[in-house]
This record gives sequence, structure tokens and C-alpha cells, in this order.
Amino acid sequence: MIIDGHSLAFRAFYALPVDSFQTQSGQHTNAIHGFIAMLINLLSNEKPDSLAVAFDISRHSFRTEEYPEYKGTRGETPVEFKGQVPLLQEALHAMGIQTIEKENYEADDILATLATRGAEAGYRVLVVSGDRDTIQLVDENITLLYPSKQGVSELTRYDQEKVFERYGIRPEQYPEIAALVGETSDNLPGIPRVGEKTAVKWINQFGSLEELLARQDEVTGKVGESLRENAHLAERNRRLNRLVRDVELELTLDDLVRGDIDLEAVREVFSKLEFRTLLQRVGKLAGVDNVAVPEAAASTSLAPAKPEAKNLIDEELGDWLAKADRPALVIAENLGGFEVGLATPESSVVLTWKPGGRDYAQFEAWLASDAPKVCWDAKAQMKLAAKAGSSLAGVTGDTALASWLLRPISAEKTLADAVFRFLGEQMPEGDPNQLIPEEGSIAGPEVQAWYLVRANAEAERRFEGRTAAVYSEIELPLTPVLNALEVRGVQIDLPLLQAHEAELRDRVANFEQQAFAAIGHEVNLSSPKQLQEVLFEELDMPKTRKTKSGYTTDAAALAELQVKNPHPFLDALLAHRDANKLRQIVETLMKAVQPDGRIHTTLLQMGASTGRLASTDPNLQNIPVRTEEGRRIREAFIHSHEYETLMTADYSQIEMRIMAHLSGDPGLIEAFNAGEDLHRFVGSRIFGVEPAEVTNEMRSKVKAMSYGLAYGLSPFGLAKQLNISAAEAKQLMVDYFERFGGVRDYLRSVVEQAKQDKFTETIFGRRRPFPDLASPNRVLRENAERAALNAPIQGTAADIIKIAMVGVERRIAEAELKSRMLLQIHDELMFEVAEGEWDALEVIVREEMGGATELAVPLEVQVGRGANWNAAAH
Repeated sequence: MIIDGHSLAFRAFYALPVDSFQTQSGQHTNAIHGFIAMLINLLSNEKPDSLAVAFDISRHSFRTEEYPEYKGTRGETPVEFKGQVPLLQEALHAMGIQTIEKENYEADDILATLATRGAEAGYRVLVVSGDRDTIQLVDENITLLYPSKQGVSELTRYDQEKVFERYGIRPEQYPEIAALVGETSDNLPGIPRVGEKTAVKWINQFGSLEELLARQDEVTGKVGESLRENAHLAERNRRLNRLVRDVELELTLDDLVRGDIDLEAVREVFSKLEFRTLLQRVGKLAGVDNVAVPEAAASTSLAPAKPEAKNLIDEELGDWLAKADRPALVIAENLGGFEVGLATPESSVVLTWKPGGRDYAQFEAWLASDAPKVCWDAKAQMKLAAKAGSSLAGVTGDTALASWLLRPISAEKTLADAVFRFLGEQMPEGDPNQLIPEEGSIAGPEVQAWYLVRANAEAERRFEGRTAAVYSEIELPLTPVLNALEVRGVQIDLPLLQAHEAELRDRVANFEQQAFAAIGHEVNLSSPKQLQEVLFEELDMPKTRKTKSGYTTDAAALAELQVKNPHPFLDALLAHRDANKLRQIVETLMKAVQPDGRIHTTLLQMGASTGRLASTDPNLQNIPVRTEEGRRIREAFIHSHEYETLMTADYSQIEMRIMAHLSGDPGLIEAFNAGEDLHRFVGSRIFGVEPAEVTNEMRSKVKAMSYGLAYGLSPFGLAKQLNISAAEAKQLMVDYFERFGGVRDYLRSVVEQAKQDKFTETIFGRRRPFPDLASPNRVLRENAERAALNAPIQGTAADIIKIAMVGVERRIAEAELKSRMLLQIHDELMFEVAEGEWDALEVIVREEMGGATELAVPLEVQVGRGANWNAAAH
């Protein structure tokens, strides 16, 4: 088996989310993880005797010497990918696998050479590559395993028969087809007007490319003329796509025999990469069922003995609960019933919970009480308790939340991951590929609870600064509030949504016909490739930004193109996109309406590294508010008939108020304390006029700059946003900082402090790590600097509204109001107001939101009332 290292690593990189695979030190690992997972499957399924992985050294090769533009259209290697290949090679060496590179040659040439040698030596050869050029290697002894999708999880097996079935030619003829058609990814243009079908027809007719070119005069029509005018392109392409089968390599076939897996070395590398499940899978390849974690990864060198679980009910269970100090709780649904695990570090209990039964009365009373408990993902556990007809309260520890606060960019997704991180131990999970798991291979709830209570203690021990306060005073109290909001949902006027969707569907079809009429034929308006042909070939418009698949057709690029090169087709296309996007939002909302007539979104408490909440299934935070169509969608969000009206309450300019507080800038503070229109006040200072003389255009420029500065907006970005010259944008920023120097000094200090600390901090002590601030990679470092600028501001805004939500929910309960909070949308809260309760609720909302914290400027709260979300806007 011979594997194309870079090809498969790149596919793994794009298949797995970058942010989900990152070590505590900031090293990205998604390409390594995906590659090794694929490799383990290959080794298990194919069991090769000999194995090698070939890598490219650089883009330079003998091909670029002949044709410098070879592969020249490929973009810069993603910064997150750089640095992963050496670590991947280190992991492969630990697994006893040879890696090979050769100066001036590509990995494909190494594959071709080894495949040829292997076949001649009598081996059955498997070539694993995502490069179509390797199809030419396939013969009776050589099979290509080719990724069939974007990732590497599915591989198509190309033997001679499969190649013919797919392309209609023999494998050795494939590069001749490619020479005629060209290869976009290699920047090898082919014969114009010649597609795959034409090329296959010619090669089958003439037998070879050489013969076709020798008899090119026999090809008639326009395509024949194109062939004769561009035959040199096909000749060059064929020279460049022919793989070299006799590269001089220092290794022999004997050197490729699979070596023993050095588990000690694998443990060391995988511990550095923070790979847990892969470590166990590699261990199984080496014949070891449970690989021990190196002591360096564990908090203690010896794990305690697991206690034998007791099966308790009634008084015995009540006694255990009374004595247990903050035990861990795991509720699991099982065949329509519920299993419960409870544990302290010294003992554990398991029970098959039959809700409502007399034997479980004491457990259910404890569950609903304020007795301290530890959970993993407490909100999910609350829903299971509710499903059993009970309730869960008193959660004072949530290891999922703790893990996220410690590492918000790449927190552990499962309890087993957290156990590995915090304890350095392997919690039994079973083989995910095994349909019927072996007995004892999966941890029951009592075992999970025992691991959980210990992992939670270690996670909380690692809190630094004021993280513990954020955890106990903001995040843990918020969880039951979010659960309540999800359960309540928000009432929807479904007939209104249905009518709106039908109208939008007609509008989409109308714009589609307008687009077709503008160019005289139909085209798939959702196909970037077809749009590229229309825009840049048919209409000969200026090229947009270059991407891997051609020139971008994204909304921003097309909007800019339309300004500079107006055309009816672009008018219709952009209108079609806008209408279709709105139709999809409405359609998603319609599907999400439950039998109770309400939408119950999921609020993701750990959805963003800044601390902000996210909404999903469906996302209610992405409904447009600045357009008439978006406001029409909001009209479908109504109150139910038992309530009198909706209330919305949001913070006015909260991020700018936080900026004023953090920077201490006298000018900004004066503006807010005087109650003036902030942007007119700032505009008057910058432009040297009275506030009343600040025009709407001046105000817009100031507003864009004020918010942009907090996000690291450059003069170039500001110029583009405001459609002004770069010189004017730069002068605008100079004038701004001259009048508001405190803002400039604060923004500088944020990044400088973050570089020292490797994290930023909100007013309340929420930390966001930025390991890339110390990265030697300039792009990564600059991206981290821009993100670090706004993290304290955005994170503080998230903290403030969370504190307000907890306070509002508590006060509503204390006042015994029927009114209820329904939804959080960024800086806005929505309520259903019961008859006669408006005044009492408004007092609570204004006091709790306005008093969530004390800043150098007031927290202004705007309140609106209406029969629907749009009408309640303010």
C-alpha cells in the first residue's frame, strides 16, 4: 500500500472542522486526526504487508521548471494546515510506517515508482490517492483507492473494470483524456471546446493521443479547428501529467515492510496531539486492548480503584444521598425507562428508575431539591428528568461548562474526552463500529458518574483568576433559565408564514425568469460554475477574486460587480438570491413549528468562544431586522391567546458603552452621560461642527468606524465599507483618535496585555485564550490580534445579558407573575405579558437589565410593546 500523504491530509483538513481539533497550546490537528483515522481503517481492512506514505517537499519540481505556471492557481496553503505535516510524519514513524520525499519530484512520482516496483516484484499493490493522475497506474496488479467525497471516510476502488465503467477508456489512456480536457487544479488549460465526452470519443476512435495529433486534419468542425490551433497544449499537458516510474529512491521494497508499532512513541505523540480514541484504536492494531495514558497526561500517576456500584432504593438510597457530598448524577434513557448513576469519589450507586414509584420518592425529592449535584451537560439532564415527570435542581457543577470556560475554542465534546483531559484515564466507551458491544465495554451510568465526579473536581481545580466566579455566578445559574426558555418556546402565526412563503416562492420564480431573459437562456442560478461561465465568459465581466473553483460569485463580490458594471442579469440574480434566502428562512421556521403551535429553539450555552449564546434548530438569531421583508417574518412571532401582548427589551449601543467604560475616554463617557446621540456627538467632534449640523452621511461614517475599530477594521476595510478613498478613511481614523485618544490607547493596551497573558478577560473575569498571539505564523498572529481586540467587549456584553436573564427570571418567580421570558436574541429579550402585569414586569426588566453591572456610563434599556415581534420593536 502506497499513500499520497499531502493529498489525503488536505482532504482530511477540509473534511473536519478546524476549530474542533485544536490542542490546548493552539496547535491545529484536524488533518492529522482525519488522516490517521483513515489509515487505521485501511490497515484494519486491507492488512498490507508493506506500506509507505509519500509527501511533496514543495510545489517546485521538474514540471515547474518546464511550465512555471504549473499548479499556479492553487491558493496559499491554509495557515492552520501548516505545521500539521511534520507532526503527522512523526506519528507515522511511531506507528512503524515509512515516509518518503524526493527533491524535484512530486509524491505522485514516488507512488508511480513504488507501485511499478511492487507489481514487478509480485505484490498486489494498492495506491491511495485523491489525485486523478494516479488513475494511469491502474492495471491487473495495481488498484487505486480514491476518496469519493470531500473527506477521506469513503474510498472508491478503481480497478481496470471500474475505470472503464467510469471513463469509457483503459487506465493508461486517462492521462491522454486529461491532456485534451485540461486540469484546472494543476492550472493546465486544455483544448477549448473539448470536454470529457469529446476527448473519450477521439481517443477511442484514434487509439491514442499521439495518433490523434498525427491525424488532426481528419477532425472536422469548430472543435477540429480548436484542436489544430491548440494541439501544443495537449502535447505539453501529456508531458507534465505523465508520472515518473523510475525515480531514484534510497529505500528498497524490503524497507517498506511494516514495522512494529512503538506504543510508547505513539503515546508520546498522541498525548501531545491530545488524541484519545485514536490512541486506543492504534493500540488495538498493536494487539493491546487498553493503552495506558502516559503519566505526563494524568493528574496523578495512579488512578484510584473503581468502587463496586450498589443497587439502592427507598430509605437506603435516601441515607446514601443524605451523606453524599455533592455527588455526580448521570441520567440515561434505556429502552423506554431510565437508569441513574450516582457517585462520590469513594462510592457509586446504580438504580433502574421507575418514575413515580414509592421506592424512588426520596430520590425524586433529592433530585428536585437544592442539594448540590454535579452533571455533564446539565441542561440535557434537566430535559431527561422532565421526561420522567420530575425536575432537576441544585446543579453546582457542570463539567461540560467547566471544560468550555477553561478552553472555549476547543472544549471537550464528550465526558470521555473530559476524563482523558482532566484525569488522563480512559473511560470505557466500546468500539463504535461494533453493532453489539461486548459486555462491560461501555461505561454504565454509575461508572460514568464515578469518572464524572473526579473529572469535575480536577476541572474546577484548574480555574484561574475569576473564572470560578463566572462559572458559579453566571453560567451555572443560567442553565435552568435557558432550559425554561426552550420548554416555553414562542408562539407562531403559521398561516401568516405560509402565505409569506408562497409569495416569496413566486418572487423567486419571477426573478429567475428575469435572469434567464437577460441572457437569453436558462442557467442554474445556484451553480457557481454556471454563473462563472455566464458572467466572465458570456458577459465578459471583470474577474472577481480568484478561488479554487474559479472566480468567486459570492454576494459581496457580485454586489461590487453590479455597482461598477451594472447589468440586468446581475439585478435579477441578486434579487433572486435575497428572495430565496428569505424563503429558506421562512420554510425552516414553518418546519420547526411544533404541535403546540410554538417554535422551541435550542439555546447553545457553549455555542461561542466569546461567551455569547447561539440558537439552533432553528436559528432565531439570524432573522433580518433592517429590511422590510425581515420585519415581515418577525410579524409571525406572536403571543398566545392566554397573554395580553409581547414585550421586547434590549440594550442600546451596549458594546460602545462597554468601550467607553473600558477605555475611560472622557469624550465617549460625556456623550453617554449627557444622553446625546452618540454618533452625532462623536461626529461633531471629528468634523468640527455642532451636533445638529452632523449630516446623516457624517453620522453613518462615524458609526461604521466606531464599531469597526473594536473589530480591528483597517483603513482599507473602512474605505471599502463606506465606498470612500483609502486616504479619506485613514484621515477619518486619525481625526477620530485625535479626539478620542482613550479609545486608541485602550485598543493598543488590549493586544499588548493579551500578548503577555495569552488570553483576554471580560470585566467579570471570563477568559478567552489566544495561543496564536505567540505564533511565528504572521497570518495566524494577526487574526488572533484582531479577535483579541473585541473579545473583552463582546464577552462583557454576553456576561451582562446573562446576568440580567438570571435576575429577571428570579424576580418574575418571586413576584409570582404569570408573564414569562421566552427568548434571548443577542442583546434583546422577549416576553409574553399576562393581562394586567405590564407595569410590574417592566419595572423588573428595567431594573435587572439596567442594574446587571455598574459601568462608567448608564446601561440604557429600550422597551417595546406589540402583538408581534415586529410591532414590539422600539
